[in-house]
Amino acid sequence: MHADRTLRIQPPDWVEETVDWKATYSTDEDRMRVAILLARENVARRTGGPFGAAVFRLPEGALVAAGVNSVTRLVNSVLHAEILAIMLAQKRVGSFTLDLPGGGTHALVTSCEPCAMCLGATLWSGARHLVCGATREDATALGFDEGPVFPESYTYLESRKIAVVRGVLRKEAAEVLQLYQRSGGEIYNA
Repeated sequence: MHADRTLRIQPPDWVEETVDWKATYSTDEDRMRVAILLARENVARRTGGPFGAAVFRLPEGALVAAGVNSVTRLVNSVLHAEILAIMLAQKRVGSFTLDLPGGGTHALVTSCEPCAMCLGATLWSGARHLVCGATREDATALGFDEGPVFPESYTYLESRKIAVVRGVLRKEAAEVLQLYQRSGGEIYNA
């Protein structure tokens, strides 16, 4: 008997109907509200961890892709919200990079500062903007291990011409983490 070698990665069905794909998200706060909504719904619907992320085309603020933490749902340790959003965005634009000539730039907006893996993926994704809500400290307070992320990590991204904005709607984003904890959500990498 051969093991199944098929890998199917997709967001939960509710994502398509939850976000407004036709809206224009013109500010970091508007875009962060989408990431927080995704994270909150993921907790409420029990489809994964308390993290949401989205990719937007700039400057117009069109939503390109939405991702939610899918580690427990799809039984795969790398399926963080940022990874899923990046993968779906690259699929949609038809390129392994979001830094397309003449295609505008892209922002990765995430409800919490990325872990080490997602920070690395941000660098390689081609996104030129990274916008974060809750902090690493907010996530580690629940028991999540965010890995080796240092102030120098963000300095490195900025040296590679990736604009970084942190703490956007932090309180609202951190409330989703606390909701996850209160609801008995699994800390899968402690």
